[in-house]
Amino acid sequence: MDKQRIEADSIGQIKVDADKLWGAATQRSLENFNIGSEKMPPEIIESIVAVKRAAALSNGNSKHLPKDMVDSICSACEDILLDGMWDQFPLSVWQTGSGTQTNMNVNEVIANLARRSSGLNVHPNDHVNMHQSTNDVFPSAIHIAAYNMIEQRLIPSITKLCKTLRHKSKEYKDAIKIGRTHLQDATPVTFGQEAGAWASAMDYCVEKLQGAAQDLLVLPIGGTAVGTGLNSPKGFGDKVCYYLNKDTGYDFCSGKDKFHGLSFKDRISTVHGALEVLAEDLNKIANDIRWLSGGPDCGLGEINIPENEPGSSIMPGKVNPTQCEAVTMVYTRVIGNGSTISAAAASGNFQLNVYMPVIAYSLLQSIDIMADVIASFESRCVIGIKANKEKMLCNAQRSLMLITCLTPLIGYESAARAAKKARTEGISLKEATLSLELCSEREFDRLVRPASMLNPF
Repeated sequence: MDKQRIEADSIGQIKVDADKLWGAATQRSLENFNIGSEKMPPEIIESIVAVKRAAALSNGNSKHLPKDMVDSICSACEDILLDGMWDQFPLSVWQTGSGTQTNMNVNEVIANLARRSSGLNVHPNDHVNMHQSTNDVFPSAIHIAAYNMIEQRLIPSITKLCKTLRHKSKEYKDAIKIGRTHLQDATPVTFGQEAGAWASAMDYCVEKLQGAAQDLLVLPIGGTAVGTGLNSPKGFGDKVCYYLNKDTGYDFCSGKDKFHGLSFKDRISTVHGALEVLAEDLNKIANDIRWLSGGPDCGLGEINIPENEPGSSIMPGKVNPTQCEAVTMVYTRVIGNGSTISAAAASGNFQLNVYMPVIAYSLLQSIDIMADVIASFESRCVIGIKANKEKMLCNAQRSLMLITCLTPLIGYESAARAAKKARTEGISLKEATLSLELCSEREFDRLVRPASMLNPF
């Protein structure tokens, strides 16, 4: 039988496996919230640990904690950040709405590590959690984790995709194809122009994400339980941010209105809104690509995409746009997470939002899967796109919408008659136009050229 030890808290005693570093609060949460398989994201744990280290340094600087205790807490935090120890942070997302049990899980693990290494009587509440509350620590950790993931993972993924799209735009700047509006033929474009629009969309998303992410730099740390800062020294939040910034190189600051920081999640909603715009634009690009590569024999077939794996268990030789499909599925998940965050941010009461674990889980999942799917999409699909220039030009030359370039000469109504005649009688646009005596053959040949329809006159 596994060995156990007895831990105690204000409720009473409880048994904990001897090899676990957590204490009574964590154990009670494990037993009371056996809900689902979703665990608190490791990025949240890392960010809480970072806050604990910064808080210990701040408390040491202000002489509220002795140096040896500060050193032991910081050493424990560094061990966790270095080694992970994820098996010591087992709690479900579906727990208290403030995230208190996860905050206490981190406090207990740090305290136990510190006690074991230093022999000091480090207490999870009195020392590791000194001058803090879950209510200001947990939302601060959400901001820290999300900002770091956006900066270190998501923005680089988007930037690389954008660079690849720009390369495709230049590579195919002369590949003429038919434009399409309403899924119907329109006037010609180049594939380079089409890919350039995709790249511009990604540029826009980077700009908006970076702007929205600035909201995450404002932390409610220092507000403690309800925003008043009760039981913390003046300027504590500023000192914590100082040490956080030394470690991260970022520019976190303690928000001026801690009441707002604890009770409202509008900053997170703003950030996730930018993520949703990114997901929407990527969904559009992925759908364009799978339409353009459709067929390849009985669809548009204007581009070829990499053949990564067999597409069917029954149809030999079939290849599917699976990377595009992954993007579109991630889009649906991100939009779902947005709905969850919106509902959660609109809820909570008075001085505290009590939906923070699900907000954290949803926000970080969106960032995580977006960063991953963009990297996969770029390296396994977009970079390998090849334009079928002949098919593109053939489609463009067949389109009756080329008549548009004659409208300045013959007028809209006459041009419409020519297009309708060509379609109804199954003849070429040139034959229809000349039979209606709308212009000379020389004028038609001079004006009706796809290459001359790519820019303003």
